[in-house]
Amino acid sequence: MSKLKRYFVTGLLTILPVFLTLYILFIIFRLIDSIIGGIANRYLKAEFGFSIPGAGFIITILVTLVTGFVVSHLLSKRALPLIESWFLKLPGIRQVYPSIKQIIGFIFSKDKALFKKVVLVEYPSKGIWSVGFMTNEGFREAQELTGQELVHVLIGSTPSPWSGFFILVPKNAVKFLKMSAEEGIKLIVSGGILKPD
Repeated sequence: MSKLKRYFVTGLLTILPVFLTLYILFIIFRLIDSIIGGIANRYLKAEFGFSIPGAGFIITILVTLVTGFVVSHLLSKRALPLIESWFLKLPGIRQVYPSIKQIIGFIFSKDKALFKKVVLVEYPSKGIWSVGFMTNEGFREAQELTGQELVHVLIGSTPSPWSGFFILVPKNAVKFLKMSAEEGIKLIVSGGILKPD
């Protein structure tokens, strides 16, 4: 009986990550396909009498590739900022677009140096320690008002370390951990299950 239990747990630990990964990818595929594919397939059905499963996903991939090519080869370095500045003038865009652009840029960046150090800070109250990322330092106005050298710390939340609380902490109250930013991200994403070596 104990062997069967061990086999079941081993099988579960092998299958579950694969299943959840495929399930999340399937949900993303369905979402993209239902939005863009719905429009494309309605047109195809009305004009030609047939629809293509996955048309929305195919169109999204093609549009992304064409946009990447145009931005890389045809738009000059002056033209892109002009288009972006025009886009930012649209109502409601300025409040949302810059933050989303920075987050997406960080996620797809090869250089994760924005998370400079993994730190321990007493947060949300004394005696309770939170793992966070030092993202910057030297916020002059805040330092002048407090009279202390402050560091910027992002306290990431599980399962997304990119969301959470941004706090300013006196540098002498921060404990710097030896783990890498990648290990810190894994620790937070897993809710503390994956401990660094």
